Amino acid sequence: MDEKTIEIIKKRLLEIENENQVKILYSVEAGSRAWGFESLDSDYDVRFIYAHNRNWYLNILPKRDVIEYPIVDKFDYSGWDLRKTMFLVNKSNPVLFEWLKSPIVYYRDNYFYEIMDKLSKSYFSPISSIYHYLHMADGNYRQFLQTNEVKIKKYFYVLKPIMACMWIENFKESPPMELEKLLAQITDKELLDKINGLLIKKKAGIELGIEPKIKIINDFIEKMLKHFVNIVKTFDPKKKPNQELLEDGFIKILDNIENVVE
Repeated sequence: MDEKTIEIIKKRLLEIENENQVKILYSVEAGSRAWGFESLDSDYDVRFIYAHNRNWYLNILPKRDVIEYPIVDKFDYSGWDLRKTMFLVNKSNPVLFEWLKSPIVYYRDNYFYEIMDKLSKSYFSPISSIYHYLHMADGNYRQFLQTNEVKIKKYFYVLKPIMACMWIENFKESPPMELEKLLAQITDKELLDKINGLLIKKKAGIELGIEPKIKIINDFIEKMLKHFVNIVKTFDPKKKPNQELLEDGFIKILDNIENVVE
């Protein structure tokens, strides 16, 4: 990504802070550019985690805990409040955990990240994460890839979650965002060559239209879907840490923000 684009994004993040009277603690790229299979015209999916001042959290009724903006000139900005983020950690939310592993970071408060990294590892649930990715892969496969003629680019929206499931089974940790790292798990050279061929075309901006389905990829997908439907049932449920761990992290992050501001 070029320096000019990065500066545009960083400048906009500062404007978002001022417009909403918040402190952005972490911001990353979360779409196809972070996955490593963006097209020439792909959007910039900028995601961030932010915090208000301490008094904002002293309320009876819930307040809006997201910031969202319409897409303008391919730039898509949205973020989650710190308290919402902690709630999602408690749920072992795979999307949040992917953000924390994004290879493209626009801003990172190191104190915040150190706490969040430890929490994400403590609260990571292999079962709930595999169910999340399995549901995504199965839904996309049923919708896009079961006819004789398919939208070729949709293969990536099935393969990525399947390989995320493979990563969880192999390493018992949240998967990386980069497709290249996930693909390293595939040992079948013919299958890997087919996938890499599609990846090269997509990144080069070559239009991947409707073509005959690719049997070797479909066979792999069907095999892995069946495998994970069965294997997830054998996973032992992981006991969730005491919620005081989350509350302690939440308070420490807020305290650190106030110290920095002062």
